[in-house]
Amino acid sequence: MNTELSTLINNIKDSTGINIDIYAETGKFSISTKENTNIVLCAKSDFEDIYTDLATGKTFFKINFKNAKLIGSIKGITDVEKNYAYMIKRLIENDENKDSHLSRNEYLKSILLGDSNVTRIQKFMNKFNIADDPLFVLIVQPSGRVNEVMNFLSQYANNTLDSAILMDDLSCAFVKFIDSELEYQSATDFANFLVQSLYEETGIMSKIGVGGTVKHLLEGNISYQQASTAIRMCKVFNSKGEVHSYKEYLLIKMLEEVPKFKLNEYLEILLDDDAKAIFSDTEMINTAEEFLENSLNVSETSRNIYVHRNTLMYRLDKIERSTGLNVRKFSDAVTFRLITILYKLLK
Repeated sequence: MNTELSTLINNIKDSTGINIDIYAETGKFSISTKENTNIVLCAKSDFEDIYTDLATGKTFFKINFKNAKLIGSIKGITDVEKNYAYMIKRLIENDENKDSHLSRNEYLKSILLGDSNVTRIQKFMNKFNIADDPLFVLIVQPSGRVNEVMNFLSQYANNTLDSAILMDDLSCAFVKFIDSELEYQSATDFANFLVQSLYEETGIMSKIGVGGTVKHLLEGNISYQQASTAIRMCKVFNSKGEVHSYKEYLLIKMLEEVPKFKLNEYLEILLDDDAKAIFSDTEMINTAEEFLENSLNVSETSRNIYVHRNTLMYRLDKIERSTGLNVRKFSDAVTFRLITILYKLLK
């Protein structure tokens, strides 16, 4: 109990700047938000609700926490401190009870969104008997009929731990715990299965963002944020396909964190004026990106964009003349891809 209560009163201190001491019902000192504390017994324990003590210059207040009767105190004895004492008492007592009415999915949603601290997550795991197993999170954004998608996802919760969660009017999250019987090779493999099955059974198209596998639910928010990044990036970069892993966009995420003036400097180094014209030509950029998507395969690319092989070769040659980059070579293709990312980030 002391660990949970200590976390709670320190959170209150961080928000209010008020130091709080906690005593047992007998008046014996228990915990405090202050370091290197040497606090004597509470001056009085037989009071009702709130008590101001002139001798110590403190305001004391009764607290009920986890079936224990405790006494809290803060420095000061004016009406201001009395009001703070009432507020802190309510915060502590309400925190214990605020999760009691939450459903399993409401709890999980709070965890994924990062609104739960370690204590709350551990409380959730104990309450619902959640094993400390690795997991990953998917974000599913359907083209519509989100409630129907929720019903579909719920059918694929293969054990008592997996959960489909409605996050908002446009998206669902799927929390998949990994056990020894997982039949899919990876989170992306499972996501591809889901998106295909969803379309076959309901006719609903969707985008799925895939978060990384984390060791336990305490890190569930990390996987959710990664899946959210994948969904956001696939829209910004008009990525093809329905399933996108955060790993696809790790380089982009790293560049996003670089100040824009530095990105501009890099772009100026990589490009001259002739090259800039190419990157403003939608047809040329789409051709090059399709070529990269098809693993630098000329025949596959010409089929996918419905142009003659010679037309494709002409466009690739034009890109090379203007930029000095032969995208048929892997190293130049990587540089070209980096430039297109910088362009889009700086729009």
